[in-house]
Amino acid sequence: MAVLGIESSAHTFGVGIVEHGKILANCKSMYKISDKGMIPSKVADFHSKNGWRVIKEALDTAGLAIDDIMAVGYTKGPGIGACLRTGQLAARAISVKYCLPIIPVNHAVAHVEITKHLSRVKDPIALYVSGGNSQILSLSDALGFRHYYVLGETFDIGVGNMLDVFARAAGLKPAWGSTVAHVAEGGSYVPMPYTVKGMDFTFTGLLTHATKRIGKERIEDIAFSIQNTAFSMLCEATERALLLTKKSDILLCGGVAQSVRLRDMLESMAAAHKSRVHVAPNEFNADNGGMIALVAEKMLGAGYKFDLSAAVTDQHYRIDKVEILW
Repeated sequence: MAVLGIESSAHTFGVGIVEHGKILANCKSMYKISDKGMIPSKVADFHSKNGWRVIKEALDTAGLAIDDIMAVGYTKGPGIGACLRTGQLAARAISVKYCLPIIPVNHAVAHVEITKHLSRVKDPIALYVSGGNSQILSLSDALGFRHYYVLGETFDIGVGNMLDVFARAAGLKPAWGSTVAHVAEGGSYVPMPYTVKGMDFTFTGLLTHATKRIGKERIEDIAFSIQNTAFSMLCEATERALLLTKKSDILLCGGVAQSVRLRDMLESMAAAHKSRVHVAPNEFNADNGGMIALVAEKMLGAGYKFDLSAAVTDQHYRIDKVEILW
């Protein structure tokens, strides 16, 4: 029997189906972000209009019927409230109609676990970088339960959102970090603020400075500099975590893990310490339902017990609050 997972934390409504760790389907529908960014009510409306189609597409892709599903997982958080609730309501509807267990999944845990699963590594440090999150993580039994301990994180804005905001300010279309990366290919470095405190980092000062340079420097140079400064900060903090934990594997996961430049910089740092960097295919770095289904299956197998009263959403659901039993 298979597990179905629904991801709806932001602009993606993703549905994955997993059976015994094998990903049978990973389908999605994405809201097209305008130069105004994401308006939660509009994104949620998009999800509600397209969600059931994506669920059917995933079942068809897997060659399964709903009767072949043994449980349904969904993203509890973190994420955008209205978007999270759309996925939650779909999962609750399936749970009630077909009498299936419902499993709330932490979005950040899912990003880490899908990359660990596909990379076949057991105990790495993880650099988790996405739109709303930027964290350095390591499994720990501290505080009396096994969880992903946050070694370092952003004090303000996630690196993905920071690059997206810069792209909108610069009038780049589409206003995404990948567009910044494309423009940066023709750039040279100009001085930018650089803020790392131990294994923590901040990006708003960098963003403010880069935005103020628009029209005063070549846009290629600003794009190159904001990207490389941000990634250098992440690499420095990750290097410190690597040396502190004495681990040999670095996991790069989340939407910003799709950046070729960040991968190259992280691999260069890791090579100096004879460590390895592991990255999933981009399909699983971007938000996707497959990662939710995988973790839901792991949670089910580990004996987690949930009912509808616990099937809620939490916009600020931190990864270090989740007990890892598998």
